[in-house]
Amino acid sequence: MPVVDVLGVHLHDLSLAQLLEQMRDGVLVTPNVDIIMRARKDPAFHAVLHRAEFRVCDSRIVQWACRFLGTPVREKLSGSDVFPAFCAHHRDNPAVRVFLLGAREGVAATARARINQRLGRELVVGAHSPSFGFERDDDECRDIVNLINASGATVLAVGLGAPKQEFWIMRWRPLLPGVRIFMGIGATLDFEAGNVRRAPAWVSTAGLEWLYRLLQEPRRLWRRYLVDDLPFLWLVLKQRLGLTLPAPS
Repeated sequence: MPVVDVLGVHLHDLSLAQLLEQMRDGVLVTPNVDIIMRARKDPAFHAVLHRAEFRVCDSRIVQWACRFLGTPVREKLSGSDVFPAFCAHHRDNPAVRVFLLGAREGVAATARARINQRLGRELVVGAHSPSFGFERDDDECRDIVNLINASGATVLAVGLGAPKQEFWIMRWRPLLPGVRIFMGIGATLDFEAGNVRRAPAWVSTAGLEWLYRLLQEPRRLWRRYLVDDLPFLWLVLKQRLGLTLPAPS
């Protein structure tokens, strides 16, 4: 797969059709501006991202940055686009059985019911919304692993937000032998459950989805978008000019 370097994060240049065809085993992560900036500051997160077999561009701004750097990517592929497309692609494939993990209590179960109703079959075989801070409790994590294994799922979609979902997947992946595909899908479970509205298509096309989300959740997201992610464009300019970028260590 062609690879594009954005501030040290290597993205795979794939169309949605190519991704759906090739994603038969492995981990999918979807770096956006926030994930790329976090990976620059956190060597452990950077390493976890690069253990994923599929890393696709989840941001119109990152897509524009790739073009500016002279290495364009075909499509913006956010988790909230890829996941429903994946489910529709495999609606008649009995080998694909999905487990949903994440979001607030009851959200994953609602998303499960809505997805199965939309597709007309039990594609989603299990759903669980864990307790806050569960990732620090090995006993609870093992219970969740047992729940996933007992469900017979071959696909695990984890909506915990970055970097929590990526760390959790990589830590517990070895204990999930029946799962062939792992996806980090962020807020997608809330969208699928219908309790959070996605930005209109024109907002996403204009690269303003971050602003739409900021207006929805200003207290939670203001620092991420207005402080932590602000240097992104300056750093991309430095990369374009050939200035040395420090590698995570």
